[in-house]
Amino acid sequence: MTKDRRGPSPDPGRSRTRRVFGAALTVLALSVSTLAGMPAAHAQDPADPKIDEAVAAAVKGGREASFWVLLRDRPDLTPAAKVKGKARAGAVHRAATDSADRSQRGLRKLLTSRKAKFDTYWIADTVHVTGDAELLAEVAARPEVKAVLPDTPVTLPAPVAGRVQATVDAVEWNVDRIGAPRVWDERDVRGQGVVVANIDTGVQFDHPALAANYRGRQADGGFLHDYNWFDPTGVCAGGLPCDNNGHGTHTMGTMAGSGGIGVAPGVTWIAAKGCETNSCSVAALLAAGQWIVAPTDRNGRNPRPDLAPDVVNNSWGSAANFDPWYSDVIRSWVAAGIFPAFSNGNTGPGCNTAGTPGSYTGTYASGATDSNDRIASFSSRGTGQDGGVKPDLTAPGVDIRSSVPGGGFASNSGTSMASPHTAATVALIWSAAPSLRRDIAATRDVLDETAIDTDDTSCGGTASDNNVFGQGRLDAYAAVRLAVSPSGSLTGTVRANGVPLGGVDVALTGTASRTVTTAADGAYRFGRLPAGSYRIRVAPFGYDAFEADVTIAASESAELDPALTSRASGVLSGVVSGAGSPLEGVTIGLTGTPATVTTGADGRFRLAAPHGAYELTVRPLGGCFASETRSLTVSGDVALDLPLRQIEDAYGYRCAPAAEPYRAGTEKLPITGDDAVTEVTLPFAVPLYGVARNRAWISTNGVIGLGDIEILYQNTALPDAAEPNHAFYALWDDLVVDELAGIYTAADADTFVVEWRNVRFFGYAGRISVSVVLHADGTVTYRYRGLSGERSSGLGATIGVENPAGTAGLAYSVDAASLREGTGVTFRANPVNRVAATFNVTAETWWGQQVLVVGNLPELGGWDPARAVALDAAGYPVWSGGLSLPPDTAVEFKYVKRDPDGTVTWEPGANRTTITPPAGQFITHDTFGPH
Repeated sequence: MTKDRRGPSPDPGRSRTRRVFGAALTVLALSVSTLAGMPAAHAQDPADPKIDEAVAAAVKGGREASFWVLLRDRPDLTPAAKVKGKARAGAVHRAATDSADRSQRGLRKLLTSRKAKFDTYWIADTVHVTGDAELLAEVAARPEVKAVLPDTPVTLPAPVAGRVQATVDAVEWNVDRIGAPRVWDERDVRGQGVVVANIDTGVQFDHPALAANYRGRQADGGFLHDYNWFDPTGVCAGGLPCDNNGHGTHTMGTMAGSGGIGVAPGVTWIAAKGCETNSCSVAALLAAGQWIVAPTDRNGRNPRPDLAPDVVNNSWGSAANFDPWYSDVIRSWVAAGIFPAFSNGNTGPGCNTAGTPGSYTGTYASGATDSNDRIASFSSRGTGQDGGVKPDLTAPGVDIRSSVPGGGFASNSGTSMASPHTAATVALIWSAAPSLRRDIAATRDVLDETAIDTDDTSCGGTASDNNVFGQGRLDAYAAVRLAVSPSGSLTGTVRANGVPLGGVDVALTGTASRTVTTAADGAYRFGRLPAGSYRIRVAPFGYDAFEADVTIAASESAELDPALTSRASGVLSGVVSGAGSPLEGVTIGLTGTPATVTTGADGRFRLAAPHGAYELTVRPLGGCFASETRSLTVSGDVALDLPLRQIEDAYGYRCAPAAEPYRAGTEKLPITGDDAVTEVTLPFAVPLYGVARNRAWISTNGVIGLGDIEILYQNTALPDAAEPNHAFYALWDDLVVDELAGIYTAADADTFVVEWRNVRFFGYAGRISVSVVLHADGTVTYRYRGLSGERSSGLGATIGVENPAGTAGLAYSVDAASLREGTGVTFRANPVNRVAATFNVTAETWWGQQVLVVGNLPELGGWDPARAVALDAAGYPVWSGGLSLPPDTAVEFKYVKRDPDGTVTWEPGANRTTITPPAGQFITHDTFGPH
């Protein structure tokens, strides 16, 4: 099975089976380690810090490889952005090409003299080069070269089929849901006069739903593809438009298709093929990006910026992680007045999963909703670049029926399907209000102001602008209505005692209802408000409410600076503890307010709150201690200490912050790569849930197992009856042991160490080192250091322990940001509950025979050989096995041999007898026979 590498599963049941995450597959994935912004943990070749290690490795041994050369120059597009009308694209094209000619002149001369194969790009000032180690060194030595990076194509996931939904008056449900038919009927606006484009897998230009409004269609029914179609991949035969995947035809249909599938069926469309068959190369995406600014003939020559589109849809992007490699392309589009619509990614439901380039501040990214207006489980959440809210808004993206190659139609799901709704809505806006054409900022205001607020702050943000729904759900009808209505703006700064206040909600009611949140400097802005009368209200926590009337006049900007007064307050302070020790990282908050603090290493906290009655919440980091809620009244300073209850699982395991230090391994195991496993012999029988084992398996995915081997890269909650079971989950995630990493062990009389050193996360930037110390008494400590990248916080990992049957287990965390540099957690069983019993017996057997132990206790089968405990022959002729027994208990037992046909032979002599100890372990060393 091919892995789907896109973060936590949206499956709420979290079944421990290998999952392929359904509807998330329709966004095209692009490598996050391409042109710029390489992950900080991605080590570089020591010979030249500019050269990425992958490039250096690719040219070793006299080999040639293709690589990207990133130069330092960046064109000044400010003058171009001030040019009016269609000439803006021409000004951008001239500024960017002139800058690239100057910046690349020396490098081009070198490459030409070396007769190297290379291609230049002006939109991102990069050069694609093929050469050997000698040429690589020469290139990297040049002062104008910033970095040399690998050429990494990205696999294109197969589209995921959706269900067919009922149409509404012969219009697809999604088109009706955003109000597009009302725009058509009431305003006779269908996008006419606006040109849209997509960068995708291509488009079937003669599809019945698309042929009529393709810009290449001529009056006589023929087609002219120059300047209307571009294929930098070279995949399509004869230079004719094609779509060998289906994705691009589908997204274009949602924008421009006839027959009720398209939001703006009156637009004119063009297309660039930025993705090959099942991948999107960096070269194709860059070439397509610059063609959008300056369309060319089919051979890539004779650019015509005057034929640039107005809107470009991009239903592709990387997995989560910010990478600025495409930012110069977006910058050029915006400067040229081309609206950049992007999908936000399909790696939800986790937070911080917005993909590149959708996460850029300069793009307008769409999340996906279903026919019930609920967020799709796969829809990526923010934050975005510099902590900004992403997605910008959400649009229908589940069960979207649209055109596909061959002249037919299909239903697909993904944020790939959502973004075309937004792009086409921009076409409707610009068709209805031509004065807004190329005004990206004003158009964003229209979309933001009219989106239907949808409250979900689970990934941060506010009720009206959050990292799940963004500004809310797309409303094309409201957007067009606002665009054509007389309108003005309102700006100001919120201050308290003269100090600006960030993160404060400013609400308007009246002619329209809007809410925005102040920036860090206290500034707020309502960019486009229908002219009329309003009431403004600002009432942040800790301050008296401010209210005032304000009038918004058409084409004018009003200004109002609310001044707030602080309320009387007190200070809450104290210490949070657990198991007699102070607890670090505990979140203390007041429900319904933004007042929260986190305890330091000494467990102390201080929190200011206005006088009043509150519900205090105490949430510890990790799952060792229980959260607590209590009521309190603040009428002055309040001192309170908060001891938390230690959580215990069904067997008696507990955990607590580790006092034991990080211990490194000394012997490197012969295990590397992804999803690999090796077995080791332990220096002593390690007990876990009362069952001790002398052998263990260790996986690259952060698991030490004592039971059957099962290599799963996708973690789940604990306990879970499905394999793997009977394991130590130090950091159960999709980890890779590459050339910069290793798994090491160390042992002494009563401890065994396993260390995952500098392992990386598959598909994510970042690395981590994990140390596990197994003690002979069953205690285990996990320690973490060298954390880099968001994934290293534990966002995609399970940390805990589990019994052999998967019926009892204790998780410190599951898919939660519970780790910090130096974090440690220790697990141990409550000694009054059970003891670990290990039975060792020397017994000669013939092939197929099994040795078991049976006795008077239920755990030993109650003298029933059918329920006896089977022993392991790994140390033959010594058979070994372990289980959990009650302490201080008289035990009678015997060993038996069982033949393959079920015949049982009991060892002769009296029953063996013993009394289990009050705590710790019970171990036998017997010989089968008389005793």
